[in-house]
Amino acid sequence: MGFVVGLDAGGTSTRALVLDLDGTRLGAGVAGGANPNSHPPEQAAAHVNQALAAALDGLDATKVESGVLGMAGSSKLTDPAVAALFERAWTGAGLRCPMRVITDCEAAFATGSASPDGTVLVAGTGSIAATITAHRLTATVGGHGWLLGDEGSAYWLGREAVRATLRALEGDEQDELTRAVLTLSDVAPHPAAQARRALLTRVNQAAPIALARYAPLVTAHSAARSAEAIIAEAVAVLADLALAARPAAADTPIVLVGSLVHAHPLGALLRAELTARTRAPVRVATESSAGAAWLAAVEVLGDTAPRPN
Repeated sequence: MGFVVGLDAGGTSTRALVLDLDGTRLGAGVAGGANPNSHPPEQAAAHVNQALAAALDGLDATKVESGVLGMAGSSKLTDPAVAALFERAWTGAGLRCPMRVITDCEAAFATGSASPDGTVLVAGTGSIAATITAHRLTATVGGHGWLLGDEGSAYWLGREAVRATLRALEGDEQDELTRAVLTLSDVAPHPAAQARRALLTRVNQAAPIALARYAPLVTAHSAARSAEAIIAEAVAVLADLALAARPAAADTPIVLVGSLVHAHPLGALLRAELTARTRAPVRVATESSAGAAWLAAVEVLGDTAPRPN
């Protein structure tokens, strides 16, 4: 019996999974991030090779019949030089099957649902919703990046936490969230005017995307008045994003993926909001490499391919 392999290549990590054709896991590997937009392409490709090598350790790579690489930043492979780096990483791991590249949205949806059609909402460092038709991405809403969008994302949550803190230092009453922001920034809370200047300096010295590091403070201090308001707005804009990517009467699944989907209480509130606003099943995806591997099995066996065990 042959094998299939799936990879989830994100900005933080790359995960590879090998399955046999009855869905049994045979091997797994983890390496660094492989998004060629956020890492040098040579490094990103090397991480793909490392994850593959770990997952295939002890297995005959020539028995892999189908392979799928789910990737954040997959559009970068339209550059022939970048594509060649990833092809070498693929064949360098011993694979002889073609490398099929898909978006991270397609891999995530396949992880959460075997349905060929539906909607996937990514709520992590960034945010995007996508329409999936016949297992393939056919349209997107959002995903415009930190400068132009990414509403409801970890970047957005972190920025709103800092903005709430600045308002508090300008006269509003401080709460647990705003004090936590100052602590993480290594800024003394008093005197307020000095703290405000110091916080602005700290934030502007870092890369804009570094605002995402404040996001966990919002959910950790969710009972704080400022955090409650931020979470409520995040839930609303993320639900709007997901519903904008599907027809009003659609009953196909909605799959949620990303760090914020698992953050309490935001994730639970988002699932409840979507359930209340649509009759569709709402599911959470965890390991997108499993979805990529299943799609590789679908290429061999069709839609009846067993789901990963």
